[in-house]
Amino acid sequence: MDLDDYRGHSPYSDPGRHGGLLDAVPTDIPTVAATARNVIVHYRAGGVELPDDRLDEVNCRWVDRILDTDQSRFPLPLAAERPAIDRVAGCCRDHTLLSVAVLRQHGIPSRSRVGFASYFVPGWHHDHVLMEYWNGHRWVWVDPELDPAGDWGFDGYDIDPTAGLFDSPARVWSAYRAGAINPEVYGVSPELPIRGAWFIHDYVLQELAHRQKDELLLWDRFGAMTDDLATADLALVDEIAALLLAADDGDETAEKALADRYATDSRLRPGAQVRSISPVSGTVSTVDLRVSRT
Repeated sequence: MDLDDYRGHSPYSDPGRHGGLLDAVPTDIPTVAATARNVIVHYRAGGVELPDDRLDEVNCRWVDRILDTDQSRFPLPLAAERPAIDRVAGCCRDHTLLSVAVLRQHGIPSRSRVGFASYFVPGWHHDHVLMEYWNGHRWVWVDPELDPAGDWGFDGYDIDPTAGLFDSPARVWSAYRAGAINPEVYGVSPELPIRGAWFIHDYVLQELAHRQKDELLLWDRFGAMTDDLATADLALVDEIAALLLAADDGDETAEKALADRYATDSRLRPGAQVRSISPVSGTVSTVDLRVSRT
């Protein structure tokens, strides 16, 4: 994709009838991130215990539905303070998607980056989603979920991509294939079995989808994803990982190749439907991605 492709909304970031709410948000990154945290609370790590009947809000998926939910409780500008307990239940993907939506609403190139963060639990690499925006000179990594008042030891609004704080699935997959990492410390949580080489494999495909502006839920399954690497086309993911790494290094040919492969290879994209496994209930459902609004 070209830089200008990231200025416009995807079906996921499009606010629909709520565009005026995003128009009113200033585009400086601290304000954008604070706005996302004011609207969304992490469904299991937000410091509050949400009612069981609210947890399914993590599946709102589209920004317009997130804002529908928010506005049903607070028909107010997004800057108006919401109590944490009453914010929309979401996760890192949603903090990032809403932040991306604000910037795209103002024509600023931005996209979501799926990967693994090492700054939450020592020795563990949590699956995580950052925002990346173009500041006029370079792409900048931002974690809008992090409260800057926390003692993180780094600037969460300009994360150094060489510092090892956040790694792309492509880089992690390549390291795994070279025998350079232990894949068992990459996953959702140290307490859960959702981890390992198959998980990294699938996240390379998630990384590609988000790069192509299909900002899927982290628990969506599609195409070549598998929980058994014995049945996987490892060469396919090797190839995509190499292209993603080259594109991150500024290789425009690799960027175009990714877009072409995504458009023509059904194994690499979600298509009209995905199989989604709710992290709240474990329920498996088929979601029609062609219907973003009701």
